[in-house]
Amino acid sequence: MDKPRQDVRTRRVFYIPGYDPIHPRRYRELYRKEGAAQAEISGYSIALKPKKTKGPYGWRVTAAMDGAVSAADVQVLVWSDIVRDSMSNSIPATYWQLARTAWTYIASGALRRLMLLRKGPVIAALYPVGMLLLQLLLALVVGWAGYAVVTALLSPWIGIVATGLGLALWAAAVVLVLRWVKGKDGKFFAYYLMHDYAYSAQHGGANPPELEARMAEFTDTIAAALRTPVDEVLIVGHSSGAHLAVSILADLIRQGRVPANGPKLAFLSLGQVVPMVSFLPKATRLRADLRYLSARDELTWVDVTAPGDGCAFALCDPVAVSGVAPADKRWPLVFSAAFTQTLSEARWKELRWKFFRLHFQYLCAFDLVRDYDYFRITAGPLSLASRYAGRKPSNSRIDIPVSKFTSIAA
Repeated sequence: MDKPRQDVRTRRVFYIPGYDPIHPRRYRELYRKEGAAQAEISGYSIALKPKKTKGPYGWRVTAAMDGAVSAADVQVLVWSDIVRDSMSNSIPATYWQLARTAWTYIASGALRRLMLLRKGPVIAALYPVGMLLLQLLLALVVGWAGYAVVTALLSPWIGIVATGLGLALWAAAVVLVLRWVKGKDGKFFAYYLMHDYAYSAQHGGANPPELEARMAEFTDTIAAALRTPVDEVLIVGHSSGAHLAVSILADLIRQGRVPANGPKLAFLSLGQVVPMVSFLPKATRLRADLRYLSARDELTWVDVTAPGDGCAFALCDPVAVSGVAPADKRWPLVFSAAFTQTLSEARWKELRWKFFRLHFQYLCAFDLVRDYDYFRITAGPLSLASRYAGRKPSNSRIDIPVSKFTSIAA
């Protein structure tokens, strides 16, 4: 009998979420539910237990796959408190955010360049602008209707007083309608997405101080894991968490904190939206980190997206399209999760128009799974480097420089 392939028995996994205000237990429950579904489909065993490591919120995974047993400690690097604080704006402040963010992307030329890549994520970025303006228009129309009724009924008797009452009713109606639709944002996602894009754009692509401080803490946490007796330390960055991971890993390597004989270091970026930040004029730090990380041999970097995910820059090499690829570029390996081929026709039909759900599909089960399996990657017996050794990038990837701004931090 052939000996099972295995170069990982123990692993540390650090998951960096995107712009998400939800408690990290959401990710544990998603992992538990979808891992069980994938195990049943693929014929392996996976189980979750309470975490044994100190530090951030997490869980322990044990897996039996292809005749090999392995274990992983998964931890979520939490910045949801920063996200929640950035979302605590009033309705007028959100509309001011809308104006400033739209101006940042339009005046800088970033929006036009982004549309040359993928229209899906640009439409997703424009969606909250359109939806918020539509909500404002609705509020104004309702208010105007109230004003018209009041003035028509009362003006023959009390003239200017009717006009004043009508205007007061108009203002009150606008406020009430806007508050009502904001209360329904769990369905519309307009305020949520507006805060997301505004947070990235508020400093022209530079990281806010509170985020830089949290990223430094994450760097320390990962550095400590690299000093433990495990076989692999895997960083998973989803959505906007991917560009945070780029800078964190670049800092880690620059600081000389990756032991030469330590665990394998791996980076999996999923559903990345890097160009939404790297194309902005002041994103010099991110562009420098992209350039630096892409040429390093201390890690393996795999980037997975899918054209079916309208919220990600699918198959766009984040280093190349940002215009900072060095001559000795090695990473990332870019390939597609190919939702239309890895999800059955029935499953694809069910999910196709659930755009936000599809943006999280990378963390979920595939009923026609091929070579991308989130649970094999995070809990299985092969390192990221071994799993994708010799894997060719997708032919349809976009790897030409598009960004207008290519300057990097000194």
